[in-house]
Amino acid sequence: MRGMMVLGTMLLSIPASAQTASPAASPPACTAPEFAQFDFWVGEWDVYPTGGDKLVAHSRIEKLYNGCAIRENWMPLNGNDGGSLNTYVAGAKEWRQLWTDSSASWAEFRGAFDGKAMVLTGTGFAANGALTRMTYRRNPDGSVRQLGENSSDKGATWTPSFDFTYRPAKKGRAGSE
Repeated sequence: MRGMMVLGTMLLSIPASAQTASPAASPPACTAPEFAQFDFWVGEWDVYPTGGDKLVAHSRIEKLYNGCAIRENWMPLNGNDGGSLNTYVAGAKEWRQLWTDSSASWAEFRGAFDGKAMVLTGTGFAANGALTRMTYRRNPDGSVRQLGENSSDKGATWTPSFDFTYRPAKKGRAGSE
């Protein structure tokens, strides 16, 4: 009983501010202008081969984690879905993308916004360790073009490998607004 009284006295003597947990301070949002360079890609998209009208995929691109990352959820009609996580690394002054998909593909890219387009280069998509360069550019109509090119000579020459246009998703599609 004496122990209970001592414990009760100790608890009463603790200041009220120490008894209530203060909320953890939120980390500062990634508000530097560089963190907004890839925002043109954020949205709900229907994806077509550039110049064509045959729908090949849906894609949801979200800005997350206090404005520090952009996540892609790639949903092709052929079922080989995947996604990427993209972030600006301030210390390196570059963008980085990590891609993975339902076939266990894994690819890493690095690059920068050149004032007109986001250009990311890395390995993982092309055979034999060849480089892949992806260029994302916002078109005047609000769509986004993603051009993929491969290089087997360490970037001296490039060959187109894929070319998609992301158009705003049609209303009424599940997940679009």
